[in-house]
This record gives sequence, structure tokens and C-alpha cells, in this order.
Amino acid sequence: MMLCFDIGNTNCKTALFDGEKLVHVWRISSDVKRTGDEYFSTIRTLIRDASVSLSDISSAVISSVVPNLTGPFVNVTQHIIGKKPLIIGPDMYASLPVKIPESAVHEIGTDLLCDALEAWERNKCACIVADFGTALSFVVVDSDANIAGVAIAPGIGTAFKSLFTNTAQLPSVPLEIPATSLGTNTTVAIQSGIMLGYKSLTEGLIERMKRDLEKSTGVGQADIKTIATGGLNSMIKPITDVFDEADKELTLSGIRRAALYAGL
Repeated sequence: MMLCFDIGNTNCKTALFDGEKLVHVWRISSDVKRTGDEYFSTIRTLIRDASVSLSDISSAVISSVVPNLTGPFVNVTQHIIGKKPLIIGPDMYASLPVKIPESAVHEIGTDLLCDALEAWERNKCACIVADFGTALSFVVVDSDANIAGVAIAPGIGTAFKSLFTNTAQLPSVPLEIPATSLGTNTTVAIQSGIMLGYKSLTEGLIERMKRDLEKSTGVGQADIKTIATGGLNSMIKPITDVFDEADKELTLSGIRRAALYAGL
């Protein structure tokens, strides 16, 4: 089995793959104050509760966009498999089929890289992946497997939290899809602005990215696949037809695939 960690700003996702099959996924809150030993205690319990023996896990890989948590999770893997994990980073990018612009090699988030890799491997064509997490990130791959560009906006939850924590009279309301954009009370007004606003943001940016990719590479817009991923993609998916596919665990699959390309 391979243990994969997707360390993000809100959650640390821990996944176990048995060959190609994703057999378990756990989400733990990201907290830079927790030590590796504390994370190990939690993860060991989760694995054992799933009736998996630690001795069945032979390798581990980390994708992290939180540098202060990378070290603690290296500690976790050393406890579990007795050796250091593979850490996805620039020193292994040359082994991957997707190519990163030279200007972004040391800047691109490894989660976005893994999104791009998995999308390319599944489709072998130009793709746009929208990752609905703490940030709403879009990564574009052209038809020659080059990462053509990225766009980043505040995530749905991030924007929502900012709204009610930075205003005096706007309350926290359920993040649900309203029946109308015309809010006649505060709850519907906020739901309209956040949910329908992010629908329009998503659709508009994907449309613009398709046009820009067609202009720069000649690929037809109809030939560009669109994929939604991330824990919050289910909020927008029911009210838009902009996506050809949705896979909440696309990033984890891309982390596993990157590790295989790196020889793990």
C-alpha cells in the first residue's frame, strides 16, 4: 500500500492506495502547532480502525502547500514505514509528463501540479481543472501537456468567512443555493452573492481561459475538458453545466501518479 498526504491550508488529507485503488481517505484539520508525534497518534488510530496493518504500508508521498507541516508529516511517515517519504517538489518535475513554465517551477503549488498531471493522464488533451478548496484555483494544461497557466481566487468558504467576520451586521448563514438571486432578506442576499456569484465567477473564468488557450495554442474550445475537484466543488456542481467531470479526490490520485513517475 502507498500512503499519500495532501497537506493543505485547511485540511491534511491522508489516503491509502492499494495499487490503483483508493481504499481510504481521512481529513484532519491543518494545525501548525501540532507535532509530528501528535499527527502520528491520530493517523495510526485511523489506520488501525480501518483494520489496516501498518506493516502493509510500504511507501509514502507528501504534497504540501504548508511548509511548516511538511516536517511533522515526514516524522509521521518515518514512524509508520520506517523511512522518509517522497516529497513532491522541483527536483522531480523533470520526470513528469506535464511540463511547468520555467518561471513557475519554484512557485506552483504541488496540489495544482498533481491536479494537472492526473487530468492530463486521464484525458490526454487540453484540460482545465477547478480546485475548490481554501483557495479556488484553476490550472490549465494545453494539448502538448504544458501547464499553460493558473488563476487563483479566494475559496467559497474563505470568502464567506471573511464576509461575516469583517462586517458588523451580516450574520453567518447556511451556504445553500437560493431559489432566486433577488434576496429579500439577509440570508438569501448572502446566499445569492456567494453561491450564485461563485457560479458566475467559475463559468466566466473557464470561458475566458478557453478563449485564451485557443488564441495562444489553436486548440478548439470544444476540445478542452473541464474537471472540478476539491471538497467544496459539490456546492457549485448542481447549478452549473460547465464541468465535464467531477472528482473530489483528483489531487490524491495525482499525488500517487507523481510518486510512480518519480520511481516510488
